[in-house]
Amino acid sequence: MTAPTPAAPPAAAAAPPADSASGAPSEPPTKSALKRMEKEAALAAKKALKNASKVVPGPAAPKKEKAAPVAKVEEIEQAFVDVPEGYKKDQTNFMAASYNPKDVERSWYSWWRAQSYFVPAVASSSPSEFSFYDENPQVVQRDDESFDWSQLDPKRTFVIPAPPPNITGSLHIGHALAFGLQDTLIRWHRMRGFTTLYVPGFDHAGLSTQSVVEKRLAKDKGLTRHDLGRTEFLKVCQAWKEDYQQRITNQITRLGVSCDWSRVAFTMSPDMTEAVNANFVRLHEDGIIYRANRLVHWCVKMNTTLSNLEVDQKEIPGRTLLQVPGYDPKEKFEFGVMTSFAYHLEGSDEKIIIATTRPETMLGDTAIAVHPDDARYTHLHGKFALHPFLDRRIPIITDAIAVDMNFGTGAVKMTPAHDPNDYEVGLRHKLEFINILNDDGTLNANAGPQFQGMKRFHARVAVLDALKLKGLYVGDADNPMSIPICSKSGDIIESVMKPQWWVSCRAMADEAIKRTKAGELKIRPKQSEDEWYRWLESINDWCISRQLWYSHRCPAYFVGIEGLEQDRMDGKWWVAAESLELATSKAEAKFRAEHPTAKFTIDQDEDVLDTWFSSGLWPFSIQGWPKDTPDLNAFYPASVLETGWDILFFWVARMVMLGIKLTGKVPFEEVFCHAMIRDAHGRKMSKSLGNVIDPIDVIEGSTLEALHAQLRVGNLVEKEIQLAEKGQKKDFPSGIPECGTDALRFTLANYSAAGRDINLEILRVEGYRKFCNKLWNATKFAMSKLDPKTSLAADAGPLLDADGSRLYPAFVPTASQKPSGEESLVERWILHKLNEATKTVNAALERRNFMDATNDAYKFWLYEICDVYIEAIKITTEPHKPGETHTPAQAAARTSALNTLYTVLDNGLRLLHPFMPFVTEELWQRLPRRPTDRTKSIMLARYPEPEVSREFDQEVKDFDLAFTGVKTVRGIATSYGLNSKLQVFFHARQSADLAKTLRSSSDSISVLIKGCSSFTVVDSEADIPDGCVSENVSPELTVSLLLKGVINVDAEVAKTEKKRAFAQMGLAKLREGMSAADYETKKPKDVREKEATKAHDLEVEIASLASSIESFLRLK
Repeated sequence: MTAPTPAAPPAAAAAPPADSASGAPSEPPTKSALKRMEKEAALAAKKALKNASKVVPGPAAPKKEKAAPVAKVEEIEQAFVDVPEGYKKDQTNFMAASYNPKDVERSWYSWWRAQSYFVPAVASSSPSEFSFYDENPQVVQRDDESFDWSQLDPKRTFVIPAPPPNITGSLHIGHALAFGLQDTLIRWHRMRGFTTLYVPGFDHAGLSTQSVVEKRLAKDKGLTRHDLGRTEFLKVCQAWKEDYQQRITNQITRLGVSCDWSRVAFTMSPDMTEAVNANFVRLHEDGIIYRANRLVHWCVKMNTTLSNLEVDQKEIPGRTLLQVPGYDPKEKFEFGVMTSFAYHLEGSDEKIIIATTRPETMLGDTAIAVHPDDARYTHLHGKFALHPFLDRRIPIITDAIAVDMNFGTGAVKMTPAHDPNDYEVGLRHKLEFINILNDDGTLNANAGPQFQGMKRFHARVAVLDALKLKGLYVGDADNPMSIPICSKSGDIIESVMKPQWWVSCRAMADEAIKRTKAGELKIRPKQSEDEWYRWLESINDWCISRQLWYSHRCPAYFVGIEGLEQDRMDGKWWVAAESLELATSKAEAKFRAEHPTAKFTIDQDEDVLDTWFSSGLWPFSIQGWPKDTPDLNAFYPASVLETGWDILFFWVARMVMLGIKLTGKVPFEEVFCHAMIRDAHGRKMSKSLGNVIDPIDVIEGSTLEALHAQLRVGNLVEKEIQLAEKGQKKDFPSGIPECGTDALRFTLANYSAAGRDINLEILRVEGYRKFCNKLWNATKFAMSKLDPKTSLAADAGPLLDADGSRLYPAFVPTASQKPSGEESLVERWILHKLNEATKTVNAALERRNFMDATNDAYKFWLYEICDVYIEAIKITTEPHKPGETHTPAQAAARTSALNTLYTVLDNGLRLLHPFMPFVTEELWQRLPRRPTDRTKSIMLARYPEPEVSREFDQEVKDFDLAFTGVKTVRGIATSYGLNSKLQVFFHARQSADLAKTLRSSSDSISVLIKGCSSFTVVDSEADIPDGCVSENVSPELTVSLLLKGVINVDAEVAKTEKKRAFAQMGLAKLREGMSAADYETKKPKDVREKEATKAHDLEVEIASLASSIESFLRLK
């Protein structure tokens, strides 16, 4: 049954400003107001329950027919009381019966922001045992001139520049992984007293954003960007940016990411644009940026140059028909075919045969290359072939690099203007570079009148037909190959010559290598470091020009000089400047002396810059560069860049090269590369497969129908939508369950090992939601002991004594978390385990091994706190019954057990907080505080560290031995089907100290056994009564369980004999087959080995059953 909606907060309660220096709101709701809201919500819940339980009379039932039973009305959960935005939750109300992620996550984020906890804070000059910060920490606002910046210790400053997500669409689960890991590091360092800065931001992603906006325009309105014009189209892009920036912000917020929103950045903001222009001008003036006509990746559909990152390779096994964007959808073209044709040789009847997968490019051929050592063609060195369709002589050249004389005919056509390999040959041999393509993919005049104006793949068919007519066609064959595909448009990429702006990378790459090897930059994992060096050592110059509208316009200006013939491809006629006015001044300074009377025309380049050119400045431009700002001096270089390994080169390498060049510093001390998330089947996430997951859908849950509906919001065509719906139905037949942020973050961190890929199982996230519930129940149990009035736990016990006074007042923990020295065995054991978990989790985070860190924290909570300690202290912490009193020893033991419980839960929640921010804050706020602890949020509490006072090596050995005995007894009891009234005996052989320790811990041990009615530690074997089953746990300890008079011996013997007979039959049948004359030759070796192992196992089983029968008979 759904609880009614709580009463709304008063309208006058306005939300406080986020991330403000002032901290909390000045006029919070009073406690009485919050209590009133709580009572109203509870009253509404009771009223709803009352109404729901009323029986509505129905039509009279036929005689003799039983009336339908009235459904049992379940108890309504405690209604959640919401508070106004930015105010702290009221945690004095009862805890809900179970964990509800929606209620737990509400309100905390806005309160954290209102308190300015995400803004860098300065550690206290006198930190306490509980926090490194003052009660109201001093925060560092951006470029605050009133702040004493000398207070900041560079060694105690930790900065992460969040890799800015593209505004092309909402975040997917891969982004959730990245933000989760980054925030884990930030929260961990913040709790350790570091001044932390986590800068959020957004990338305009020029090509990608323009692509999705154009697709949306075409889908919704049937328009192109050219229909709108550049100005109006950019307005549409801006509207898209505002929409998706807000969506992404909401997603980041829901993930609990503690970034400083007062410093949020966008790569096309005025400040960032200033940085981009300054970068271009500086590099141009230094000769690092230059203009050249070179081969580039060209997307016909989008009409722009692409980077390597934006080109996918489609593998085809051979002859394949493909549909190409820009052509009739029903029209397909053949790929994966090696076509052979012949050229006539000049002055001879001889022909030379070459082969190509792109026949249309023969219209741009300017050479045929053969190997200099190939005897078949020695007589042709220096000769010419004749082009069949053009008035062109084609030289036959020799090249040992480009030609493998054992492949094909050993003769290779060269089209240097349209093939990367041929381009290099063209440079070596000074060949003619003939471009045959227009920007729109049609053939130009260089292709000849017969083919001019044809679309490129129509020309492919036409060239083949023309070759056949001339008798030059030889044949074709299947050819497995890779086809370059635009990752945005799906178009097939062409290699073409274009005058573009290029960045010379060799010198900058060498410096990056030098700095990395010198230890200024650490790259993790090692595999990524090896790739880092390989890529930098083989780096090529970087083309930064793009023929788009949405991005930074190139701050380059062509200086047209009246009366002078100029080539725009020649870089000498260009100047770089931050504005038209500065460009004019530079033009005057550069050219006026030689042209004193000429009129100058200053035209800015229409091209825009590659997105990576702006994002390459990210670590320092977000801190104010090129200005010399306090933030830049305090927070640059950054500490860690956490990102995916797939953009280590396209982005990270460029940041390092540009950072060193422009600032003289490596932009971060460490790069950590996380794995790529794939679906449960190992497939790459793809919208068309329907396996792209919005983290909000995992946090809130989603029906299958809602997942289907999301597909129709994007740019997928109907065929792709239907395919995606099938994928979603297969992977999420019942939708996605509500898991909550904490479970999602913990799961993704736990997946993060050293591998390159993560196959995500949503059920794994649901499993960690149950872990959150375990945390909830553990804390709820603790609160039933520490402050029963806040708990609805059934085992809270009576609260009032016979005289009406409270049996136990609210628990106040000791002033210090250090042990008192009076702790019991199990207390010392759990404190030692806390120390171990603290050591291993901290060490794992230092190594950036999030899997080990989460595993160790999980094991500590589940297997040591919940499964052992909480169970072990249930008897010790029971309150006395009304009218009775505890002995002083019982009261002291109870107090000690509760203090240890508090210490363990307090530290355990802090241990988990960086991974699970919401549930840990919720539960930590429930716990009482130590008398002098003024820490307001778990965010600012100290992260647990090992304490020498919690080292109990001997006690751990003793308890581990005892617990092994407990598990042994459980095993014996289970094997006999016993689960209650167990009479257990522990015999500590040769160790009076161990016996004393076990006796002192009898309450803990007996409750851990479960179903134990009596527990006795005996001094000799003679003290163990007859009729017990005993088992040696170790040379020091034997455990015994009384069975005589408890079990039906005859029935157990009969049951065991039946099992033995069945095993004997199986063994006899197996041996019969193994004894056959042809067994060794007829049966394969692996089968013989399996059967031999099975026979051995059956023999062991029969012997064990025989031993069990003898044991039963001894009980008579």
